[in-house]
Amino acid sequence: MRVAIVGGGPGGLYAAALLKRLDPTRDITVWERNAPDVTFGFGVVLSDETLGGIEHADPVVHEALQRHFVRWDDIDIVHRGVTHRSGGHGFAALGRRRLLEILHERCRSLGVDLRFRTEAPHPDTLCAAYDLVIAADGVRSSTRETYARVFRPQVTEHRCRYIWLAADFPFDAFRFEIAETEHGVMQLHGYPYAADASTVIIEMREEVWRAAGFDELGEPESVERCAKVFTDALRGRPLRCGNSAWTSFRTVVNDHWSHGNVVLLGDAAHTAHFSIGSGTKLAVEDALALAACLEEQPDVHSALAAYEQERKPVVASTQRAARASLEWFENLGLYLGQPPRQFAFNLLTRSRRVTHDNLRLRDARFTEAVEREFGCPDGTPPMFTPFRLRGLTLRNRVVVSPMDMYSATDGVPGDFHLVHLGARALGGAGLVMTEMVCVSEEGRITPGCAGLYTGRQAEAWRRVTDFVHTRAPGTAIGVQLGHSGRKGSTKLMWEGMDEPLPRGNWPLVAASPLPYKPDSQTPRQLTRAQLTDLREQFTAAAWRAARAGFDLLELHCAHGYLLSGFLSPLTNHRTDAYGGSPQRRLRFPLEVFDAVRAVWPAERPMTVRISATDWAEGGTTAEDAVEIARAFAAHGADAIDVSTGQVVAEERPEFGRSYQTPFADRIRNSAGVPVIAVGAISSWDDVNSLILAGRTDLCALGRPHLYDPHWTLHAAAEQGYDGPGAVWPAPYRAGSRRPQTGRTDAPKPRLSLT
Repeated sequence: MRVAIVGGGPGGLYAAALLKRLDPTRDITVWERNAPDVTFGFGVVLSDETLGGIEHADPVVHEALQRHFVRWDDIDIVHRGVTHRSGGHGFAALGRRRLLEILHERCRSLGVDLRFRTEAPHPDTLCAAYDLVIAADGVRSSTRETYARVFRPQVTEHRCRYIWLAADFPFDAFRFEIAETEHGVMQLHGYPYAADASTVIIEMREEVWRAAGFDELGEPESVERCAKVFTDALRGRPLRCGNSAWTSFRTVVNDHWSHGNVVLLGDAAHTAHFSIGSGTKLAVEDALALAACLEEQPDVHSALAAYEQERKPVVASTQRAARASLEWFENLGLYLGQPPRQFAFNLLTRSRRVTHDNLRLRDARFTEAVEREFGCPDGTPPMFTPFRLRGLTLRNRVVVSPMDMYSATDGVPGDFHLVHLGARALGGAGLVMTEMVCVSEEGRITPGCAGLYTGRQAEAWRRVTDFVHTRAPGTAIGVQLGHSGRKGSTKLMWEGMDEPLPRGNWPLVAASPLPYKPDSQTPRQLTRAQLTDLREQFTAAAWRAARAGFDLLELHCAHGYLLSGFLSPLTNHRTDAYGGSPQRRLRFPLEVFDAVRAVWPAERPMTVRISATDWAEGGTTAEDAVEIARAFAAHGADAIDVSTGQVVAEERPEFGRSYQTPFADRIRNSAGVPVIAVGAISSWDDVNSLILAGRTDLCALGRPHLYDPHWTLHAAAEQGYDGPGAVWPAPYRAGSRRPQTGRTDAPKPRLSLT
């Protein structure tokens, strides 16, 4: 097999060494346009997981790396003159040049042809002459661009400028330092990579970089100014620059990683922000996986398909974490006012890879100090601290999210609702929410949707609230009021979500006459008179909700339903006073909110659910969502329930664990209003992490409560908590401990003979 590798970085070199070691008959050539000692950056951090893979695949390289590693455990966060240290993290780093030297030596010893200061032939030429072409030519890969129509790359440039520098002394920890300058916030990321040297990355938003004049400074002056800004961290010592300059990070994603006999590897295929230290790690792991797939599969085509299938989910997960970390630093200014330890905890958990429970294992003393500063009583996890909304005090931070059940008859909730909501109330959540309860018959999504437009419906809801208050004292129950708008008159979810009814349809109304899907019914645009009627329907339903005994009312302004349809520019094309500018699009939802607030008891809280992004070009953005939240808060909303999407059918959500929580975080810390975070929050560890970091006030979980109605009580039991934040109903108290299982601790042999 003849193998061509374009790019002599760690990924390309390691792939060459592995492939040659596995089969010495392979003819492998590496092209690198630069000299052997030219590199970008200074130090490289590798995880124990990656090192384990290297040790297993090539002990020679692993042993060479081990001789040069600098290891440390601590992270220091320096903010407003206060340093907080967290331990137990475990890092290993070495100089990037040293890493390249080790790989150069290994490749040469195996017989790999290394061609430095040489441009690789055109990819078409390589494809014709070689059996396999590995494109490891970096973030600006020319190979990727040559076949862009196949790889379909998406390259996103981000808001911060940064520069790789070095200091001629070793930090004794991974150091994050924040500088609040007259021009704005700047940050330092620093870590040791040798006994006498550290990597130093200086980062700031583009507007801060320009305001500080860095765009007009030469390299020496720029480096000198950075050293002055962070003189305390550097102990008054200078910084030095290598082959780097101020740049903006570019996130690279490709729809496909292979084309014929060409395959992408490392930064050519994907990038992950430097703040989680995964660039070299991912490239090395790519090389390991590619080499393994070539050994396991019968031909190159099958191997490349297996490689992509194996690596894509792993990389996507890392990129989500990197994106969360990147955006945290982009929006660092939001968190500057947090208490010092909470700020440090927020930084450490920014990527969602490090969590509350994980950090407690690494450094219990630090985590306990953060909890005390937050106000957690001894032995109380953050999720079991109380939270007050107006006259309502929730005993914990867990909310059973509104979930449509499509099980009502003529809008009347029946035994199913009593059992469904009653079971979740007995399960320990601080607040249990109904599904979207419709304010009129025409405002239903499906024939199975519940309502509050008749006295009979209100009486049926009273049966549910009485059960919750009597049998699950301490649990609050809230109602979510809404109107389907253009998304109504559809089948039950399990019969065909968002599909029109085959018969028995009712007319739809919306902000504008736009169907949700091509085959959906086209709604009528609401007239001024109809807007008045709708507002009265909402107030009548709210009045019934109060009489029915609900503790909290949420106005549904999300997911493309009627009020959401006014907020989004994609669904509101009106030219009157209720369309056009953001302020005009807000007008009717705010009118409805004011009318409902006027009839809803003053001591009971009101929340508003919004879609913080439409996940579609030209739609509501995260910045718009902050202004929408501010407007509702100014009108008296006690909290904003922050969801996303479901506004237009052509949306492209970025799914992943806790994927919607950054929007809640931004609203909470920009608008200063309490928020409820939702969206793939599935573990009690996630809830504790989000609450303690100050990214949300409450966490709403849907599917976990369908899987386990007693999710909250089980979370308490698993954490060893037994306090006022999680009270087991007396009939269930015998089940507050995990049942015994079969024996797993069989006696081990007393004697082994070898």
